[in-house]
Amino acid sequence: MTVADSARKGVLFAMPAACAVLLAGCVSTVGGHPVAGEQTAVTRHIEGALSALLVEPSQFPAQYPAVVLPPEAASQAAGDLTGVGRGARVQPQSCVPPPQQFGADKTAIAVGTDDATRGTITVELTRTEQPLAALRGQLKQCGSVRVSRGAVLTTVTTELDPAPPIDADDTLALRRTVTPDVGGAGLTQTMRTLAGQVGDVRITVTYMSFSDAEPDMTAVDGLFTTAVQRVEKG
Repeated sequence: MTVADSARKGVLFAMPAACAVLLAGCVSTVGGHPVAGEQTAVTRHIEGALSALLVEPSQFPAQYPAVVLPPEAASQAAGDLTGVGRGARVQPQSCVPPPQQFGADKTAIAVGTDDATRGTITVELTRTEQPLAALRGQLKQCGSVRVSRGAVLTTVTTELDPAPPIDADDTLALRRTVTPDVGGAGLTQTMRTLAGQVGDVRITVTYMSFSDAEPDMTAVDGLFTTAVQRVEKG
């Protein structure tokens, strides 16, 4: 994964005690890497249509043949990624996912499917005026929510993981489980997501599965890096 090199990433170096006393001729190598700061405001617009910035299907790993979704299918897929489909009710109400628009230059989604494991990887770009910090704050308060859609009741649990280091304004990582009240084999949905934001474009890459198999984080990480770099270049 690409490590940040710009001023947006701060690195704190500890100077050995000997160097503090005898600066002349003292050389020290400090390990570690920069990490993303917290994006508290959206201050720049990324030029280019989201459809042009989206990772191309040919850039997915070979075992995940991919397609770009039309707007209607993209709307359905976006609801699957949050565990809250269209028309669903959420408790507590403060945990309703932020409003999302679909159509030209609002949302772009590509999905690749591994037929052997039935696992999918979804790359999503959205235009947003909300900083990633706003989503992070909501997720911290919404570790477990109840979702109802018609007669179907589910519990959506979300846990934040350490944020991935990459050249973006802000990043986060999460794991999510959607568990129906009426359970059974193959009905529980599990997800691992890497998210980043560059200006007013939010990038998410999600591995989704209905099995207990380990998520393919190597593929997720590679696609996330590619997706963020494409947006950053504009």
